[in-house]
Amino acid sequence: MMRFLLLFSRQGKLRLQKWFTPLSEREKKKIIRDMTTMVLARQARSCNFLQWKDLKIIYKRYASLYFCLGVENQENELLGLEVIHRYVELLDKYFGNVCELDIIFNFEKAYFILDEFLLGGEIQETSKQSVNRSIEASDMLQETMEEYMSKPAF
Repeated sequence: MMRFLLLFSRQGKLRLQKWFTPLSEREKKKIIRDMTTMVLARQARSCNFLQWKDLKIIYKRYASLYFCLGVENQENELLGLEVIHRYVELLDKYFGNVCELDIIFNFEKAYFILDEFLLGGEIQETSKQSVNRSIEASDMLQETMEEYMSKPAF
């Protein structure tokens, strides 16, 4: 089971966080600080897996963003890398070559895509096409509601 997913920049700025287990704000801040310092301090050619307390930390850098996943010790590291890669593929499909600014200015869509893909720390949907259809349906509904709300009520 996954415990958390963090996205942060090369400068250590947190861009997205998803917690799958309940933690206090103080614990979350400590984990974020520990993850950013540990991952950013590693060499570029280092292994993408870390041991931290009772968790395995799996991370991958895509352009200027680090995707960091905390999983339980018995989980498969390669599956964690695949989860990160699949999420990046889904973001790329939606935003068209996703970048840090897409995450910053459209964070609600990034969270929505993540929620369509993962639920409670487990993979909810493995099919990229199914997730994309769900996102498109949500966008169409949002556009319809915006059109409806913009018309006068009389």
